[in-house]
Amino acid sequence: QVQLVESGGGSVQPGGSLRLSCVISGRIFNINRMAWYRQAPGKQRELVASMSSGGITNYADSVKGRFTISRDNAKNTVSLQMNSLQPEDTAVYYCNGLPALLSWGQGTQVTVSS
Repeated sequence: QVQLVESGGGSVQPGGSLRLSCVISGRIFNINRMAWYRQAPGKQRELVASMSSGGITNYADSVKGRFTISRDNAKNTVSLQMNSLQPEDTAVYYCNGLPALLSWGQGTQVTVSS
């Protein structure tokens, strides 16, 4: 069974950066698209970024130009580099496939405030 463990969250001021990591205990080579999602308080979980096994990336309009997704199939990791963070980026961040068919991990909290 594939398990997802996210890390790297924290509290930063607006304009700051964080790098999230997701370690996948199981082989992901057969998962075409891996993705990062986030859920803010009182809101539905939303797709933030995805990346195909071939390297094609897609981003939500709200994070384009600020976030970068990457994956390392050999190391079973998916990362999200987040720059120029804004208060509206505050949320719990999760990784999963796209579609999200794997069991959700615990997520990692990102808080952006001054």
